[in-house]
Amino acid sequence: MTDRYLRFANSGLGGVLVRRLGLPNPTPLRRYQPGQPVVDGPVLLGGAPGGRLVDPVGAVLKAVQADVRTGSGAGSGERLGALVFDATGIGGSEQLAELYEFFHPVIRNLRSCARVLVLGTPPEDCTEPGEAVAQRALEGFVRTVGKELRRGATAQLCYVARGAEHAVESTLRFLLSAKSAYVSGQVVRVGAAEVTEPAEWERPLDGKVALVTGASRGIGEAIAEVLGRDGAHVVCLDVPAQEAELARVAERVGGSTLLLDITAEDAPERLVEELRARHGGVDVVVHNAGITRDKTLGRMDRKRWDAVLAVNLTSQERITERLLATETLRPGGRIVGVSSMSGIAGNVGQSNYATSKAGVIGTVRALAPKLAEQAGTINAVAPGFIETRMTAAIPLTIREFGRRANSLSQGGLPVDVAETVAWFANPASAGVNGNVVRVCGQSLIGA
Repeated sequence: MTDRYLRFANSGLGGVLVRRLGLPNPTPLRRYQPGQPVVDGPVLLGGAPGGRLVDPVGAVLKAVQADVRTGSGAGSGERLGALVFDATGIGGSEQLAELYEFFHPVIRNLRSCARVLVLGTPPEDCTEPGEAVAQRALEGFVRTVGKELRRGATAQLCYVARGAEHAVESTLRFLLSAKSAYVSGQVVRVGAAEVTEPAEWERPLDGKVALVTGASRGIGEAIAEVLGRDGAHVVCLDVPAQEAELARVAERVGGSTLLLDITAEDAPERLVEELRARHGGVDVVVHNAGITRDKTLGRMDRKRWDAVLAVNLTSQERITERLLATETLRPGGRIVGVSSMSGIAGNVGQSNYATSKAGVIGTVRALAPKLAEQAGTINAVAPGFIETRMTAAIPLTIREFGRRANSLSQGGLPVDVAETVAWFANPASAGVNGNVVRVCGQSLIGA
């Protein structure tokens, strides 16, 4: 689906009119292409005194061959690709001025589609109240910066637990790269974990088996493509009615198909039998399948309610439970749920859908400790307005509002959700567990 307004705003005459009238001015986003550098442009790296992440972050930046600037006055006279600040040394509110001192001189020097990243300590891990207060204050700073940035730039906060300094590489590679094009204003937590670095960062899922439900089109299709690009054998699952489309996707990504109604009573057992017989188990499970049956609550019949909850939530719970009980999900496995902004903020006419998607978030919170015991992880993505066939059917006025009501002033693409899923699936993301990351361009609606 073409965003005609974005094309108009970036044309000669259109750009002049948009600026003069003060209209939303979206910048075409830089999205990942194989072989491109992780960071586009010089990186200014700094930190508050006493921080613990400057050296580990510097090592990662060196590994990705970034052009790093450090020291007083560095980066002030050039266009920068990223600003990275280690705030773990901030132990009280009076030290928050370190943020101002670092960012104020250079925040206007960012390139198009640049990255701002602040690293902190989880407030719940702080032993002193003053430190906890200061670390929590970082969230307000980062979310505001994300809304002030222009030209496709994004801002994120990454809380790194003590002892997890060695576990940040996959997250830095994602947040600083074009893979996170439509992710902004997010708070990510990285915990201590045993990290397995991939042999090739371009193909971190080599030798892995990934299951993607609802894979015949839209976001599911994009997830299958990206996981296949990253080296996984993708088992593409959908209902029998989607057989032809599913087969085309599987052929394109070098995967296989599985036709199954996941709401059927015997679906979990049939799925387990298939995965064990054909692949010996599974390493990555992406619960993407979902439906909508919209009506306001007073006009919604029970059939609509039951159908949405069955597909979007209950079937996922039953399948996950069976995969874990039979140890079909291999040690170090990854489970990723696809939630929605509706599950965070609610949406008119979607009480059934919002309930189900909030339940996906609940599943992540409930199962994260259990997966951690098995060296596995469970996380969720919460897409905002994504350009799909479903959103193309939305009335024009509502569609345009959905596109513009975020800090990037545009809709996302299915690949934006898929890249986030691939980051969760990466073996080096072992410390990323229990997160719910919005892929919404920092939506102006919801938390």
